[in-house]
Amino acid sequence: MLFRSDPLDELSIPDGTTVEEHDLVTDGDVLVGGQSTVEFGVRGRNVIAGERVRFGGHIEAEGDCRLDMWCDVADNVLVGEDAYLGERVHVGGQLKVAGDIDIGDDVDIEEGFEANGWIVIRNPMPTIVFLFVYLGQLLRIGEEEAAENTLSELLDTDREDDPIVIPRGATVGDDAWRVSTPARMGDDCRIHGNIRAADVTVGRDNVIFGSLRSKGDIVVGRGSDVKGNVTTRNGDVAVGPGVKIWGDIAAENVQLHENATVDGTIRASGEIQLHTDAVLDGPDEDAEAMAEMAAEMEGASAPVAGDGVAEDGSEEDASAGAEPDDGESAADESSEDEPNDEPAEGDPAEVESESAVDESSKDRPGGDVPDDSVSEGETDRESDADAATERPETTGDGPDGDHPDPAT
Repeated sequence: MLFRSDPLDELSIPDGTTVEEHDLVTDGDVLVGGQSTVEFGVRGRNVIAGERVRFGGHIEAEGDCRLDMWCDVADNVLVGEDAYLGERVHVGGQLKVAGDIDIGDDVDIEEGFEANGWIVIRNPMPTIVFLFVYLGQLLRIGEEEAAENTLSELLDTDREDDPIVIPRGATVGDDAWRVSTPARMGDDCRIHGNIRAADVTVGRDNVIFGSLRSKGDIVVGRGSDVKGNVTTRNGDVAVGPGVKIWGDIAAENVQLHENATVDGTIRASGEIQLHTDAVLDGPDEDAEAMAEMAAEMEGASAPVAGDGVAEDGSEEDASAGAEPDDGESAADESSEDEPNDEPAEGDPAEVESESAVDESSKDRPGGDVPDDSVSEGETDRESDADAATERPETTGDGPDGDHPDPAT
């Protein structure tokens, strides 16, 4: 893709970008403007570079790789799909392509190349020109739906990972990231080098092994760690919560969060303010996720109605809802099994007992009524004594003349 007449408007570093040893690693695409220098190796999905771009390491592309004319790669180029090399491209190592290769004139590959697909040696058509020619041909033959699908795939903005965008004429390396445009960094990045740009916006939870310097404003988001100075010539500096700056701050006006830490000095020609607000306008996904998790935990720990707490929030009497103990239940069962000494009024059992007492009193001489106060044990002993003193009656001979059995 040619960037000669339309330089990219900002340095964009997406979420999760890291610098590992000497490689710039991202999950998305890498777009490099013309006449730029990238001192790192590059690893990404698709790698596209304009003319006269110099890479100080190797290139690993999971998808396609397109290098415009006069590009220079110091090491190997490994491509997962197709490769497009313009005129006079130099590769210091090997070129290995899993798909097709389209090579222009005077391409220098020092250690040879391998390809599993077609190898075409010609001048590759610029991407924009090829796109217009391809769409025009589809429309000419009446394939409007195919042309629309092609445009939707090319202009799809719903991709999960944003690309790294390096503007025209930039220099990216361990020493510094120098661009003449604004610079914007996402979240959870780990960057080596000083950042020099027109304006600098740093996202959340980043680690920057270097300083920040700009002509305009500088914004540092929540939880970021800047191991250097933060300096602006004509702008303001805004520092979010949990930020730690290991150096100095110099600006016209400084807005510092009360939970931020600055190890150096703060110099401002205007005002220095302490605040408690967020400095970034975008949504904080981590904070929202933590809030949702806290709400779920609070809801799970809340007592349910009927578990000792009434619906209005007041606690019920523990004694009212308590289960009886085993001792109490055993006592209740034993009390239920024992007969009631005081029968209810009009009970048929009471009436029968009274009639039996009357009849027994009539049979006894004097008509004395037995004392109810005599215990059941005494009554049993008296009956046993009477049985012992009573003499057995003599039994006569049976009708057959047999003598009775002495044992009976």
